[in-house]
Amino acid sequence: MGELSTIIARTREVTVADTASGRQVFDATTALMELRNIVDHQLAVHAAALDRLGVARRSGGTTRNLLMQMGAAPAVASRWLRIGAAMSMLQRLPGYAGDGVFSGEHVAAMVAGLAHIDRRAADGLCDEERLEHERALIAHALSGATPREIEKVARGLGNQVAADTGGPPAGEDRRINEFSVEPTTDGRVTVQGDLDVVIGEKLTAAIDSLTTARPEPDGSPDARSRGAQRADALEQILDAAAGSNIPFMTAPKTHINLTIPVDTPDLASLQWLGPISQATARMLACDAAITEIIIDGHRAPLDMGYEQRLFTPHQRKAIITRDQCCIKCGAPASWGHVHHMIFWSDGGPTDLDNGCLLCPSCHAHVHAHGWDIVLGLDRHPWLIPPTDIDPHRTPQPAYNRRTPHLDTIAA
Repeated sequence: MGELSTIIARTREVTVADTASGRQVFDATTALMELRNIVDHQLAVHAAALDRLGVARRSGGTTRNLLMQMGAAPAVASRWLRIGAAMSMLQRLPGYAGDGVFSGEHVAAMVAGLAHIDRRAADGLCDEERLEHERALIAHALSGATPREIEKVARGLGNQVAADTGGPPAGEDRRINEFSVEPTTDGRVTVQGDLDVVIGEKLTAAIDSLTTARPEPDGSPDARSRGAQRADALEQILDAAAGSNIPFMTAPKTHINLTIPVDTPDLASLQWLGPISQATARMLACDAAITEIIIDGHRAPLDMGYEQRLFTPHQRKAIITRDQCCIKCGAPASWGHVHHMIFWSDGGPTDLDNGCLLCPSCHAHVHAHGWDIVLGLDRHPWLIPPTDIDPHRTPQPAYNRRTPHLDTIAA
């Protein structure tokens, strides 16, 4: 602490002399930026140490809140904790950051970029692969790339990793979804998101259905901007959700149009966000109000599907009573989709013996990665993992029934 106090005191004494030349001010600014980068790195390291030692937990709080009480802005406190937690897994970046080569913003972009790439890999990255991508992002930062440009490079690398390892395309990868609602200093809220094609389609369809121009009281055209109309539509959606006491017991409300060319069914597309894979098309067929529109080569409709694929509210209640939560990960029932164990598109019926509860993430994972689900002799669902997870494909009981006894018997 004595050395730090000396550094703080000496830094406070730094001034810009009236006789200073432009070169002298430039050199001093460069040195101060290097000092700031080093301090940012040390704050991330110390924030991680505070969290590891459980300093805040002793009083029932969180390390983030403790840092905020010490004067850090919420976003900065979160950034320090993310960087500090990642340092132990990285091989080259900690050295550059500790030497003050990169700003905290650049380091945060590289840490977030590497986490993104790791999530895109079907089975995660090994140490050698992570080092390769770490070096690539460092090289871009050294060449003068901005944090946003680094994030863009990381997304490109993530797409390549997903393609090489059999992961889903970016538009259908739920693991990289992000959504934040952050208050601003003027009492407003900034909403930001990066969502997969399914959630994006649902959101776009819901908002579009409520975004209609309305005349002013005097009969003049709607004075609201398009953005203001969308904001009002979002409020209506929130009000409708708040007015439903048990939303997970009701049938899905979001209606989606899925267009399927008769000659090339693998080119199915959504009304708003375009082409999707067959895996996603199959997943959507489980638990959303979807109208299938079969078209010919001239995009003329040939046939219309029906919504009879949907589980009724009474069926959902019964399945929730049986499964209690997501059968794969245990997520709350209120998050759940009702999944057809035998896909609807393969002739699976919409009945209790063919339905089970899956949260959106597990639902997407089951469809994309070859999991099977069967109804056991105990009349409960059992999960059968793909061969790359379990070569013997040993059945696993539903999450709410995982006990030492059940885990040792077959479905």
